[in-house]
Amino acid sequence: MSESAVYPVGRYNGWLPRSRAVHEAFFRDLAARAESPTREGKPHTPAVEKFKKAIEADEIMVELWRQIFRQVSKDPKIPDPLKIHDFNSLLHHMDLIVVAPPKFTVTKEASEPIGVPLYLLLDLLSNTSAAYDLFRYPRFNDAMKDLLDSWGQYLRSSDSNWTLTNEPDGWFSEASLEILEKGRGPFNQTYITPDPTAINRGYASWDKFFTRELQPGARPIYPAPPGSPTPIYNACESAYERIQRNVQTHDKFWLKGMKYSLYDIFDHDEHHAKQFLGGTIYQAFLSPQDYHHWHSPVKGTVVDARLVPGTYYAVLPDDGEPLAEGSELQQGDPHGAMIRSQPWLTVSAARALIFIKADQDEIGLVCVVAVGMVEVSTCELSVRRDDRVEPGQQLGLFHFGGSSHAVIFGPQANITFTDEVKPGNHIQINRIIAFVSK
Repeated sequence: MSESAVYPVGRYNGWLPRSRAVHEAFFRDLAARAESPTREGKPHTPAVEKFKKAIEADEIMVELWRQIFRQVSKDPKIPDPLKIHDFNSLLHHMDLIVVAPPKFTVTKEASEPIGVPLYLLLDLLSNTSAAYDLFRYPRFNDAMKDLLDSWGQYLRSSDSNWTLTNEPDGWFSEASLEILEKGRGPFNQTYITPDPTAINRGYASWDKFFTRELQPGARPIYPAPPGSPTPIYNACESAYERIQRNVQTHDKFWLKGMKYSLYDIFDHDEHHAKQFLGGTIYQAFLSPQDYHHWHSPVKGTVVDARLVPGTYYAVLPDDGEPLAEGSELQQGDPHGAMIRSQPWLTVSAARALIFIKADQDEIGLVCVVAVGMVEVSTCELSVRRDDRVEPGQQLGLFHFGGSSHAVIFGPQANITFTDEVKPGNHIQINRIIAFVSK
């Protein structure tokens, strides 16, 4: 096991640039290109034009967009938010994002990845009451799905690998590799590379790079120490978010405390919700730089595996950063509401549900919830009902960005988490995170 199997990360773990200079440079560059005279009169990209028409065909969505820009503009903490003041300007910025792969932004102060650029564009806009209504609206999510599907098709094409270079804004520059390898291990030793001698490591597309697989032995499954209780293994390479015990079938997930609600997590499946009543939920989230496959935390049999449609950019609006431990933001900063809304996303976002009956009775039924966040809402299942799984075996994967996950245990599981499971810790996949006693 590598020395960096557990390492500290910031509260926003790569979703927001740590450097304000990088954050501002990303928007400055995007705005300069979106508002360039050379773009005047140019049609929108086909995907953005389709999105525009879907919005304009619905008076509710048109009005909610107007309200979003009024609300974000009135926030005293954002005197001039993004310099994007209306829906039409937003579309011109989106034009540039959905025809390009993510890349690094380089300034004199720092170099950081912008792994989820569309999320960054919509970040402040989402933290408004009007966006809470719009981004949960079914027709909006239908239109957004079409847009993201088009972008995803591009990211699967060979045209999308042009940021896989060793140029300053590429993913294999010296600064980029330092970020990709921190807490994860040397790139070529950690991940399968089609051509380890090539600058782009042989990845044919951005998506092939993003969904890269681990080298055999890079994340081994270690047995529990002799005489210890039954181990639970980490299902995703991720940073701790929260643990909640005595979870209820129905709870007020929309309030500030964001309690988990099993009935809603399971897409109104009363049968499974009752089986987990009084149980425990562990949640952690992935950064855009992480390994994005999900592994089984236990040995057992898959009893159900399905995808649940949901929202893409909806968040619970809040008063900004509460000054949590390890935060990169100042108190009251409205950026990053998506990260602060993670428990709520288990009931609202597009997600995959994998129910596993563990071989050990003391564990019982376990559910792995893979939560798609923003442009990473494409969940792909690798298992189906009646499949046998071992700890560390792949269950599925995310495409295109960063994401979250939860592992849910029933009330019979007497579960104790390890000392490594705490705020600020990023934990490698397949590492023991808990023990279940008989």
